[in-house]
Amino acid sequence: MKIKSSILFLLVIILFISCDEKRVFDEYKSVGNAWHKDSIVAFKLPELDKAKKYNLYVNIRDNNDYPFNNLFLIVSMEQPNKKILVDTLEYQMANPDGTLMGDGFSDVKESKLFYSQKQFNLRGDYKVKIQHAVRQSGKIAGVETLNGITEVGFRVESLD
Repeated sequence: MKIKSSILFLLVIILFISCDEKRVFDEYKSVGNAWHKDSIVAFKLPELDKAKKYNLYVNIRDNNDYPFNNLFLIVSMEQPNKKILVDTLEYQMANPDGTLMGDGFSDVKESKLFYSQKQFNLRGDYKVKIQHAVRQSGKIAGVETLNGITEVGFRVESLD
């Protein structure tokens, strides 16, 4: 009986590992129970194959305390030559009925948000910085603390 359980456990582990074979980089950073507007979440990417193309994603873990339908982000990528590429992005985070989008069985949801497709042509360090830019309608100042966001992540997947 112990042998059958051990074999089953080993098969489950192998299946779990093989399901994510496109993952090259996947890291999360906690922002507590709310993401402050001045808090910048930063990631240093590993050395990537110059010959390959990659899909890049921003990952967000949020819960039912998130009060908005969408999410605005400012994502910057510093290249090894110190050139910085900056994008302002908008993502829908809730369904029309107000329920959060994303994967998860409880009130915590994980959203994998497509950022871009890129080939890393330069050798050296690439750094990604992510900051929220959510504003209430008709107001210039950003939302001071964005409730309901608990973690921000960045993911790189190989297209091969």
